[in-house]
Amino acid sequence: MEWIVIFGAGGHAQVLIDILELMGIYRIAGIYDDHPDLIGKFIYGYPVIGMIGTTTVIRKGIIGIGDNDYRNAVAYRVLDRMPDFEFVSAVHPSAIIGKNVSIGPGVAVMAGSVVNPNAVLEAHAVVNTMASVDHDCHLAPFSSVAPGAHLGGNVRLGNRSFIGMGATVIQNIQIGQDTVVGAGATVVSNLPSQVIAFGTPAKVTRKRDTNERYL
Repeated sequence: MEWIVIFGAGGHAQVLIDILELMGIYRIAGIYDDHPDLIGKFIYGYPVIGMIGTTTVIRKGIIGIGDNDYRNAVAYRVLDRMPDFEFVSAVHPSAIIGKNVSIGPGVAVMAGSVVNPNAVLEAHAVVNTMASVDHDCHLAPFSSVAPGAHLGGNVRLGNRSFIGMGATVIQNIQIGQDTVVGAGATVVSNLPSQVIAFGTPAKVTRKRDTNERYL
């Protein structure tokens, strides 16, 4: 079993701990988090041993941060300090992964989710609990699909874009980068980059600033 570290100590990281333990192929050496008051404490038995970006002798791990923009920033911080660092993926044993699915480094696929044939999950993408990604979808780096959300076939999701809880995106839709689709929305037409869209059918409500918090 290989030793790895986790970056982030919040809820997303705790879900990843559960997945990694169930996978049984990695040993978690510890956790790095930006909150100094957590250093020295334990999360599910694993120590918080330093701030994110601290150099570690262990050169493998995963980012346990749900916010796409923050996860993106942390990845660059880690690689800036440790260019040889290797990000591993976490796929829950209950997830259904179809044929010819491509799973990039740092990807997280949560419990009960379905990823159908020929889908591509690029680096650090997240498919959350009970979500589905149909055939030939393409999730760009640092994008995410929230719990219970569903993508039809051949959907393209841009860098750092987010599909909210329980939302539905019909087939053949393209969504630009840094876009947020609200919870429960139904997307029936393409969405540009850097917008927020809500409703059924989903409509753009306003532009979204880069790095604007959405969780």
